[in-house]
Amino acid sequence: MDYKELSKKNIGLLYKAHASIRQSGIDTGLIALAELKTSQLNGCAYCCSFHADELREMGIDQRLIDKIPGYRHSQSFTREQFAVLRWAETLTLLKEDTDLILADLMPLFDDKQIVDLTASISLMNALNRLRISLGDKD
Repeated sequence: MDYKELSKKNIGLLYKAHASIRQSGIDTGLIALAELKTSQLNGCAYCCSFHADELREMGIDQRLIDKIPGYRHSQSFTREQFAVLRWAETLTLLKEDTDLILADLMPLFDDKQIVDLTASISLMNALNRLRISLGDKD
């Protein structure tokens, strides 16, 4: 189903929000990292491929991208990257105490960055679900 065409206005607004977040001032590499982790957790094949390609284009080494699923057991990630991956996992799965994980973000990011990161992860969850349920299965 071509959901983007069928609901141009509504879906277009989601993509405008995505573009706005990308211009919000938070490191786009961190946003893309969060979007890839979110897409991996949701199983959105298209989005996983898209965001992995995007990270490579940003100069992120393929070996680091390969370690994202096992980030908790790797020392390859910066403190910021680790915190972003953990936040993406926490928001997507809603399985941990978000207050504790949020407290870990606070020394690394200002309040606006945390809001923008959270909005990005939340939006990516919505976009993943649209693609998985209504999109092409490529």
